[in-house]
Amino acid sequence: MTTRWKLTLEYDGSGFCGWQRQPHAPSVQQTLEEAIQKFCGENARLFVAGRTDTGVHARAQVAHVDLEKQTTGNTLRDAVNFYLHGHAIAVLEAVSVDDTFHARLSAIQRTYRYLIINRRAPLTFQASTAWQVPSPLDTDSMQRAANILLGKHDFSTFRASHCQAKSPIKTLDSIDIFRDGETITLWTSARSFLYHQVRNIVGTLCLVGSGAWSLDDFQKAFAACDRKEGGPTAPAQGLCFWQVSYPQKN
Repeated sequence: MTTRWKLTLEYDGSGFCGWQRQPHAPSVQQTLEEAIQKFCGENARLFVAGRTDTGVHARAQVAHVDLEKQTTGNTLRDAVNFYLHGHAIAVLEAVSVDDTFHARLSAIQRTYRYLIINRRAPLTFQASTAWQVPSPLDTDSMQRAANILLGKHDFSTFRASHCQAKSPIKTLDSIDIFRDGETITLWTSARSFLYHQVRNIVGTLCLVGSGAWSLDDFQKAFAACDRKEGGPTAPAQGLCFWQVSYPQKN
């Protein structure tokens, strides 16, 4: 008899090719599955809420795994973390759930944070967790542009060319931009996102913030539903999968 475990995870994506297993590069998924195998001797398969890309971080990612070994949540957490020693991944919590729970399919909202440091001096300890933008950014104009994206739209302008989603139609629940000195933080939430959607939005909003684009330029690019009309893709290191929400019973 197997038990389904809901794992809450934190990781620094800098040294990984992303979440998903790849044949010739280390991934978060492979590293975790190997740690679980060392603990229980089972060839575990993890299912995840958000398949983060190369270099993208996670604060409270959620995955689930079915295991035959009888154990407790605390033991599973501590044992897997023991075998993860030396890797920038941690299991924050392991909780048993019923087999109707699915880390990806049961999710009702995902939240991402994108961090920008708006200064000319190079970054030091934040180099792997933020995007340095040296030219001044007007966050008020960025927020006005961002507000256009709220609701249900065709997000093709911000969709990577190799995105595998069946449709470019997504509903953006929120997008908020805050400045604290030289630190600019963008928060955005939706049930799901297209591949590179957040990074493409951030890169395009920075064109507005720098004055290179007007609000009208942004509106026209969005309405074009064409990735070629959008702005650049913001670097991966500034993006963090912040949290995922589930129905109350999960």
